[in-house]
Amino acid sequence: MKKLFSTVLLYFSVFPFLFGQEKTLSPADYVNPMIGASTSEKAAGVYHGLGKTFPGATTPYGMVQVSPNTITGGDNGSGYSDEHTSIEGFAFTQMSGVGWYGDLGNFLVMPTVGKLRTSAGTAEDPESGYRSAYDKSSERAEAGYYSVRLAEGNIKAEATAAQRSGMLRFTFPEKQQARIQIDLARRVGGTSTLQYVKVVNDNTIEGWMKCTPEGGGWGNGAGKGDYTVYFYAQFSKPLKKFGFWSADIPDDWKRKLEDVTSVRYQKRIADAQILTGINEKQGKHLGFFTEFDTNPGDQVILRSGISFVSIEGARNNLNADIKHWDFDEQRNAARTVWNKSLSKIKIKGGTDQEKRVFYTAMYHTQIDPRIFSDADGKYTGGDGEIHQAKGFTKRTIFSGWDVFRSQMPLQTVINPSLVSDMLNSLITLADEKQEDYLERWEFLNAYSGCMIGSPAVSLMTDAYMKGIRNFNVNRGYQLAVSTVEKNGNGERGFSTQGAGISNTLENAYAEWCVSELARDLNKTGDQQKYLKRSGSYKNIWDAEHSWFRPKKDDGSWEAWPAEGRMKQSYGAMESSPYQQGWFVPHDIDGMIKLMGGREKTLADLTSFFENVPEDMMWNDYYNHANEPVHHVPFLFNRLGTPWLTQKWTRAICSRAYHNAVTGLVGNEDVGQMSAWYVLAASGFHPITPGSSRYELTSPVFNQVDIQLDSAYAKGSEFSIIANGNSPENIYIQSATLNGKPHLKSYIDHKDIMAGGKLILQMGSLPNKAWGIN
Repeated sequence: MKKLFSTVLLYFSVFPFLFGQEKTLSPADYVNPMIGASTSEKAAGVYHGLGKTFPGATTPYGMVQVSPNTITGGDNGSGYSDEHTSIEGFAFTQMSGVGWYGDLGNFLVMPTVGKLRTSAGTAEDPESGYRSAYDKSSERAEAGYYSVRLAEGNIKAEATAAQRSGMLRFTFPEKQQARIQIDLARRVGGTSTLQYVKVVNDNTIEGWMKCTPEGGGWGNGAGKGDYTVYFYAQFSKPLKKFGFWSADIPDDWKRKLEDVTSVRYQKRIADAQILTGINEKQGKHLGFFTEFDTNPGDQVILRSGISFVSIEGARNNLNADIKHWDFDEQRNAARTVWNKSLSKIKIKGGTDQEKRVFYTAMYHTQIDPRIFSDADGKYTGGDGEIHQAKGFTKRTIFSGWDVFRSQMPLQTVINPSLVSDMLNSLITLADEKQEDYLERWEFLNAYSGCMIGSPAVSLMTDAYMKGIRNFNVNRGYQLAVSTVEKNGNGERGFSTQGAGISNTLENAYAEWCVSELARDLNKTGDQQKYLKRSGSYKNIWDAEHSWFRPKKDDGSWEAWPAEGRMKQSYGAMESSPYQQGWFVPHDIDGMIKLMGGREKTLADLTSFFENVPEDMMWNDYYNHANEPVHHVPFLFNRLGTPWLTQKWTRAICSRAYHNAVTGLVGNEDVGQMSAWYVLAASGFHPITPGSSRYELTSPVFNQVDIQLDSAYAKGSEFSIIANGNSPENIYIQSATLNGKPHLKSYIDHKDIMAGGKLILQMGSLPNKAWGIN
């Protein structure tokens, strides 16, 4: 009866039409996890491009992501790309929106029939392994659910998830040699270097997979990813016939991506020894399989807990999450938790497609920073020891250089406790590793050093200035100071390191962040010191060429290229000097003065946007596909032309975001690309994290209701209402805040936290008298 009830509930939740009446769609109904699920260089036109998201099942900020895998390595960090025609299995961990070889993709499960194959095979030759072609038209991705029909054996595969556990359901269409096999060595961007598995009883296995830099992964080892995934997995059918496969990997063989994907290595895996009659095994490249007798339509369910602490932790996580075998019940539970989380922002108006883009963007902002601690609060620390999180949830995957711009500022509004968790996680990590700095790009305790700047200092300052202070402020401040001393421009007043412009500008901003913290903490000497250093961006301004220019270590200029400031990677990180040069968020007036005053700066900025291609794909002007320019549309507010901010943010929302696999013009980058949309489409966005000011712009929707956290806000809800809004009426004519005229093109964080209503009157022509002060 319980299963029948779950099935009926599922029917009513999935189908929008019932008894001739249209069902009101919930936020989860609008989520399309296929948006951005491509790593195709051909479609992007550049290796950086497209979303690189995964389409599988997860829950908000969950430890587990059960998702199909089609590819590994290179710039394919999500393990999946839509244009591929075969699937090698369904992994329980994934990263979202990253390149650099990627990582995770652990505990790969695949249903198969016929002869046992121990190698996955290749995308070019799927029949050479257990990989299977699949029916693209059967693929279905929803919030908390994924399904597909595999061509090999005509097997239907379904996935759903809980916070630290996942479920797979396989439907076999006819009686045959049905099998589930698990590749324990699988890892995106490389391989697990050591594995262990044990059969516990007639339906349970447990074990672990050790992933080290020697096995590639994050940055093909350069990212220093070093972690162990523990699992506790159970099958709905008894393990009557099971076994292991073990490939003999010589001790002197290297195991980076290029090694494990070589013909030599793959042949060794294909020739792995098949072992039966034993109950446990440890090895360098292990797999486990179990075979069942099935009748037509028989279903086999696998449920597994995951932990980064211990097998016991994985077992406890499974028991805390999924105590039943009802797949549909779990699917509904995942959907329910997504609806609750996505409802932190409710929207009215807009087209169906815009709603799908918005709620999918919300969904993508709620994948990381993910939970890293077990259900009992235990986590593996930076010292390799087991710790107990006290007063916070340990989190991981902080893509600092990306997410300090939009993703973390968004969370300060809709999920401030998560921001507090992230700060506590970074501070405790520094203490565990006995470091005197905050990690730049943190991944499962690893310090990759990826990208530039001191983004954790921005995160801390932004949180502190917005009243999010549930962390050791004194220790945090000490770490912020030592971080900018390690990474900053220092007394020399500029940085080089290959991307001298980007480093100097971003370091100057981080030093301003420290000066703001010092000011509020009454550390006058530090405040003056770092405020002075925050002006060091001026030291790389070349008056001869009227733009920023990188310097050599001895202080002389780097040679000026023929392309001038348009040259990609000339002193700039994943950008050009023209694109990076607008990043002086802490001293916009000083930047405008350097650039020749308001009129000259405005003309240059206008040209920067007017030369953007219609599709807004990777380009040499406003390149929304990458983070360095994400604040730039809002600079028009500071130049006294807020109608141009309104014009261009609406254009970006409509031209750079679509309800399609290729619907993101650049990497999702762990929530950043989507967070920009959520904020801009809602009508506000910061230029300067670390300040409590948000720039106002033209909302995509007629009404945006933001639910506030009572632990951090006086109000319960803040609404932005755009009267007369339409695709033509994109310009703000006037505004009131809680009934009083609001003449500014910005709003403060405390105004949002107080609750109330910001009402905008919209029109088809700019009101050049509003918001110019």
